[in-house]
Amino acid sequence: MEGMWYYTAVFFAAVFTNNILLANYLGMCSFLSVAKELKASVGLGIAVTFVMASTTVLNWMVYNFLLEPFGLEYLRFIVFIIVIAAFVQLVEMIIERVSESLYAALGIFLPLITVNCAILGVSLFMVIRDYDLVTSFFFGLGSGLGWFLAIMAMAGILQKLKKARIPKGLEGAGITLIITGIMALAFMGFAGMLMLG
Repeated sequence: MEGMWYYTAVFFAAVFTNNILLANYLGMCSFLSVAKELKASVGLGIAVTFVMASTTVLNWMVYNFLLEPFGLEYLRFIVFIIVIAAFVQLVEMIIERVSESLYAALGIFLPLITVNCAILGVSLFMVIRDYDLVTSFFFGLGSGLGWFLAIMAMAGILQKLKKARIPKGLEGAGITLIITGIMALAFMGFAGMLMLG
């Protein structure tokens, strides 16, 4: 099934109903750590979206033009991680030159994009679902925007909660995980709005 409607459906499904973070719980470590600061969340969200969309396309090309023709599909985990790591290094150098304040705010989490399992997960889902190049791009972009939307929502909620009275036992990770679960339920409410078929 090809056409703009299909690509749009894959894109919006990746953002909402099949959100890589809230439906599959991939990329939680950086999400939970960085969501405390709104500025850092915006920067990391943009970086993750860019890296996810770009590496999904790069990994599709590597898989379909290099690994599959030579029967090396079993190397996809290692090769995908190498592609992601190389691309993140490039993004890290660009951010350092363009915005030193953003680079400092992201700190250790920028290099950790390399091991963000959401980015690897999107590339693996792309292979499992046998997407073509264009569909892979829309899936990667939608997944990145979904991750960005989730971290921005969490950062906004946590900003508001700074002024709220939270029971001692729920402070920190406890309330963050409860909010994440509620957000996951809210995003799953979009299920059924887009029908593929």
